[in-house]
Amino acid sequence: MHLFSRAFLLCLSFGPASGFVVSPLTPPWTTPRRNVASHDVSTRDGTALHAIGVLARKAKEMDVRKYIEAGLPDDVTAHMSTISSSDASSSEASPGPLQQSLTRRKGTIAILAEYTRKVDANFISGVPPPEILSETFRDGGAAAVAVACDPRTSGCDYEDVVAVVEEQASAQGEVPGPLVVVAADLVVDVVQVARAKAAGAGAVLVSVEVAGEEGTKEIVKAAKALGMEAVVGVANEEEAKKAVEAADAKILLITGKDGVEDKQAVMEAVPNREDVCVVANVLARENKALEVSVEPNT
Repeated sequence: MHLFSRAFLLCLSFGPASGFVVSPLTPPWTTPRRNVASHDVSTRDGTALHAIGVLARKAKEMDVRKYIEAGLPDDVTAHMSTISSSDASSSEASPGPLQQSLTRRKGTIAILAEYTRKVDANFISGVPPPEILSETFRDGGAAAVAVACDPRTSGCDYEDVVAVVEEQASAQGEVPGPLVVVAADLVVDVVQVARAKAAGAGAVLVSVEVAGEEGTKEIVKAAKALGMEAVVGVANEEEAKKAVEAADAKILLITGKDGVEDKQAVMEAVPNREDVCVVANVLARENKALEVSVEPNT
């Protein structure tokens, strides 16, 4: 049932890659909680791509601050209380629904499809609404569906998460049945985990690159407290080790690596944990993008 470092899963996206960043905010609620630890990104390379990531982080911090100051919905507040009072830190005895779905078909490639409205591909003239593509993903054999819900980078928001969750729920009792929905926001605070839970998502995405070891650990812990799974984005071997050893990550998403060899190098660096599932981020703009070597799942 489990996938380890000798097999690839694919994240098939209709749009451009998105960054995922984490940093602390100070919300005005009274329930005590630990903020996500800030990760100093100023010491990393000064490329234009990195600068864009920092700007995206700052913009998202402002968005989340405004969301908090406007007053949290009751369901989000309740989820925040659950996160604050939870001591969830131990490793789960068995994989969650998302991981089970991604690793169910041994010897094959599982697809984690992503919905986004911003498209950078000359063979797609327009993106259908989430209700339509949600069904298409399921009928097409996807193992799960991610919804990119940062308006700036994807043109989507949490309403799209709700729409996909509701459409998937309509397939209850059918074959194929509902898929797990992953909220893929630019996460900068655990309140976004609570918001994703309120929208019906079964998992969230967090990146180690900006969150750092402690920040990733806090996000994974918050997700676990709400009965959700966390997909942890890693860009290199060091981040993969931190994600598994420090944050107890069970699902890794390899980002920022173009070649199969580079992805495989990251996978091989994952500590010898049979309960770790690895997803390779592939932006499939042509068939060649899907040409990856796959060994049977273990």
